[in-house]
Amino acid sequence: MIFQVGATLLDACVLSVLRTNDTYGYELTQMLRDTLEVSESTLYPVLRRLQKEDCLSTYDQPWQGRNRRYYTITDKGRRAVEYYRTAWGEYKTRVDRLIVGGESVERQNI
Repeated sequence: MIFQVGATLLDACVLSVLRTNDTYGYELTQMLRDTLEVSESTLYPVLRRLQKEDCLSTYDQPWQGRNRRYYTITDKGRRAVEYYRTAWGEYKTRVDRLIVGGESVERQNI
């Protein structure tokens, strides 16, 4: 992918994936890689920040003699996902007008 993924878009993607299922970091990275170019070294600081902002919480589960840290979305994180979904729809529509065409492009305060 040639487009850079900013922090806000990455937050939105992480929270959106966790909206449906709890998961651990490596699995989350693999899920996101289907759509974005993201590495574990990029993802873990995002997870820690989202946890610090109370959008995520964690719990450990034993797996093959060690613990896996699972991430789960909080109520604050669910509210953030809904905000991001609305904002993404508006943003996508505006960018589509410019790149894809169709409707005439109107000057708007962005």
